[in-house]
Amino acid sequence: MKTHLALLRGINVSGHKMIKMDALKKALENIGFQNVRTYIQSGNVFVSTDEESPGKVGLLIRNEIFKTFGHDVPVLVIGKEDLQACLDRNLFLNEEGVDLKKLYVSFVSSELPENMITQLNLNFIKPDEIQLDGRRIYLKYDTSPANTKLDNKWIEKSMNVVSTTRNWNTVNKLLELFG
Repeated sequence: MKTHLALLRGINVSGHKMIKMDALKKALENIGFQNVRTYIQSGNVFVSTDEESPGKVGLLIRNEIFKTFGHDVPVLVIGKEDLQACLDRNLFLNEEGVDLKKLYVSFVSSELPENMITQLNLNFIKPDEIQLDGRRIYLKYDTSPANTKLDNKWIEKSMNVVSTTRNWNTVNKLLELFG
């Protein structure tokens, strides 16, 4: 049995796509997932299943959310190694005095080519900064994510992917919860 972490995009934000975590847990248990655990209300769900494919797990969850709650919610499924890579490969952590409250990670639906960074108009997002790392984008905000052009909409449009973003504290907590 394999444990997966499903990251749901855009639920319970500003009163949109509201889903109670208890109801989500029950719905996923009803379709056969085991050890279903949620963390905070923003759509972080651990599930255990015999299914190895993250893509298939994501599709099952997305379909069940639509069937049960009527919301079409993108779902990105990652493993413990993805979260560990965030700690190991985020170069912003090497900067002296980095403010961890301004660090975020966007998980994206497909592998980003290494040369993509040269194709982006990074002047648009300055003074915020990004680093690309496969299916992860490390974000460092100058002030806060509330005052930026560097958001999921920009990432998705610029890179032709689906993305969902978590703050640095949440990424660390999810790794801890993975066990």
